[in-house]
Amino acid sequence: MKFLPLIFANLFRKKLRTTLTIGSFAVALFLFGLLIVVRGAFNQGVDVAGADRLIVINKVSLIMPLPFSYRDRFQRIPGVKYVTYDTWFGGVYQEEKNFFPQFAIDPENQALVFPELAVPPDQWKTFLQDRTGAIAGAGTAKRFGWKVGDRIPIKASIFGNETWEFNLDGIYKGTQEGDDETQFWFHDKFLDERRTFSKGTVGWYTVKLNSPDDAVAAAKAIDGMTANSPDETKTETEKAFATGFVKQMGNIEFLILAIGSVVFFTLLLVTGNTMAISVRERIGELATLKAVGFADRFVLLMVLGESMLIALSGGLLGLVFCKLFTMGGDPTGGMLPYFHLSPGAMILGILVAMLVGLLAGILPAASAMRLRVVDALRRV
Repeated sequence: MKFLPLIFANLFRKKLRTTLTIGSFAVALFLFGLLIVVRGAFNQGVDVAGADRLIVINKVSLIMPLPFSYRDRFQRIPGVKYVTYDTWFGGVYQEEKNFFPQFAIDPENQALVFPELAVPPDQWKTFLQDRTGAIAGAGTAKRFGWKVGDRIPIKASIFGNETWEFNLDGIYKGTQEGDDETQFWFHDKFLDERRTFSKGTVGWYTVKLNSPDDAVAAAKAIDGMTANSPDETKTETEKAFATGFVKQMGNIEFLILAIGSVVFFTLLLVTGNTMAISVRERIGELATLKAVGFADRFVLLMVLGESMLIALSGGLLGLVFCKLFTMGGDPTGGMLPYFHLSPGAMILGILVAMLVGLLAGILPAASAMRLRVVDALRRV
């Protein structure tokens, strides 16, 4: 610690160069943080998926409906505890950019299948008794300034072009980190009353099992029950369904790894070049330090310390800016409901920055350590 003033003095001898190098680290770690956040946003549905839930969709496509009559048939399958269903509404609130997922739900079993999405009991009771009632996620309610009792107009886009009005009877909150708080629910019966096509159908089913061990047998039983019917099904665990949905958007993991690798390799070259120039400019000073008794090891650690201090300063700055940016919430208007830079990701970012600083400083530091006093003074 007593040599820190010397390290700082060396770093700020060329203030502009040091500032630009720190800025390079800050930009790189800001991008690193955003990549981690985006990756988490795409994978969060996979991470919080219930191990004891199955998703049942039409075998042809997710957009093809399934008969309402399947619910009671699925309920009788061994291992099945509860069955609920959802239908995508796809309406527009005020403007097209105000995207948030809207579902017509089965109010009887929704809370039993998704207990982690909690609604206050009094609000849920009101919703059950209100034919035009709705429940909104806390994130969506906060985004638009909604409160319980508001009248919410949503223009239908799939089921005609009329404006449907809903009473906001409640607001749900997730009980675990990463739960989706952007959804908007209303009664499926209300949808079935007003739509002019596909009456008596639902979008997909969610089946809650007695145990995750029942998943394979129950999935086979469901698909076997509907085999050779006009509406065959495809059943998979909620985690498998979420994973497949993410893969439809491309190989996010590969893109993040490729971009991150290019950014940090470039950063390694920039920092290594900065330290090499710094060492060349101070050959005489380094030789003098050795001449007055400082060991080769001290010179090695001093140069490495300078490199890692630059990395630490720039890394912290970039991650702090990234954290401040993500605290503003999802900038995409609902496409990435989970937009959060976790403490673990910040620690990982600091470790990566320090590693880059160490690697960038190794060659210049080793060169300074091997420097012979006589040769160095001859070159001055």
